[in-house]
Amino acid sequence: MSFSTMLATMFAGMLRTVGIFLLTLIGSLPLGMIIMFGRRSKNKVLSAIVKGFISIIRGTPLMLQLLVWYFGPFYLFGWSIKGYRFPAIIIGFVVNYACYFAEIYRGGIESMDKGQYEAAEILGYSRSQTFFRIILPQVVKTILPSVTNEVITLVKDTSLAFTLAYQEVFSLAKQISASETSFMPFVVAGVFYFVANYVVAFIMDRIERSMDYYS
Repeated sequence: MSFSTMLATMFAGMLRTVGIFLLTLIGSLPLGMIIMFGRRSKNKVLSAIVKGFISIIRGTPLMLQLLVWYFGPFYLFGWSIKGYRFPAIIIGFVVNYACYFAEIYRGGIESMDKGQYEAAEILGYSRSQTFFRIILPQVVKTILPSVTNEVITLVKDTSLAFTLAYQEVFSLAKQISASETSFMPFVVAGVFYFVANYVVAFIMDRIERSMDYYS
């Protein structure tokens, strides 16, 4: 296989990797907020269930979770999993990262001074207005470094899609390397992950700078 052919093949895998990354972010960021609200619910039963679910997700490997999401419907309900590979990957990634984001959100919200809630109530703000207009903007600024770390980790974790034999960039690198007895595919994959992480770090740094109100 020529170098240009290898690059073209791996480029297709890179696009699939980017697809996993973007769909995971789109799904997990808002879902994490919903899970966080469940975790902080005054309903003790709901809060306990969500807390237990988060503990399970954070306490087990993402690779195992992907296998459960993919094979679970077949073994538990006898459903056909034909064509279910990519949806299972996205569900697994979204749920996993949503739980991590939920805990980041919760930590940010609970770090806010309770006096701000009292001041907002005196000024006539409703609970929703207080949260979205006063608390949330501060929380976003506070948690941004932690979110950045998770997003960078996500770029690298996309390689775990190989668990379900999905042809993303890492899977293709392994296949081409084995068939061609060459280390070059791993170098190309490594460059891709490095560049992708650099771009993510650059964008998140720009966002963080834009929220530096005191500069």
